[in-house]
Amino acid sequence: MSQLLINDIKQTIDVSEKEIEHIMTFFVSDTFKKKDFIIRENDKVEHMYFILSGLVKLSVMDNHANEHIISFAMDAWWETDYHAFYTQTRASQSLRCIENTRVLKLSYGGYHRLLQEVPKMTHFFLNKAVRGHISSQHRILSLMTLSAQGKYEHFLKYYPLLLQRIPKTTLALYLGVSRETLSRFFRSPSYCD
Repeated sequence: MSQLLINDIKQTIDVSEKEIEHIMTFFVSDTFKKKDFIIRENDKVEHMYFILSGLVKLSVMDNHANEHIISFAMDAWWETDYHAFYTQTRASQSLRCIENTRVLKLSYGGYHRLLQEVPKMTHFFLNKAVRGHISSQHRILSLMTLSAQGKYEHFLKYYPLLLQRIPKTTLALYLGVSRETLSRFFRSPSYCD
């Protein structure tokens, strides 16, 4: 059993040890190496993933082969192409490892059986979905309203632990700024804490 997932569940809902044991039977562990794809665009999305260790990015390629990073996920975060997972359609996004990554995966069928057999998990996943939606809204607003420096400061404020783990070129893609602009922020005396 993974204590990281157990802690994540217990922070949101009240569950007994017996329920935890049953919940954990729905999850399967898997490992991926740095640069491996967990999901490729156009794959059928069979699982949602709880990150035990490592770091992944969810991204999409546009018609000009430019990558657009939607989000990152690290230890104790959930990630998948949620639209493709819930609708059981092909992925429009890719999920790729930035670091060697260990996950617990929950299949589509397992997800629905879990909700039937342990109904309080519906509240758990609703809570995760609402938090994810709020985070997405913050990201969209920052992209629409903040300057390049403001986007960087926003990222630094909300995700300080990720700053040291994400390559600068990847972070620049996520923020929608050039690598050179991002480098100026790192050289600025106000960011040399």
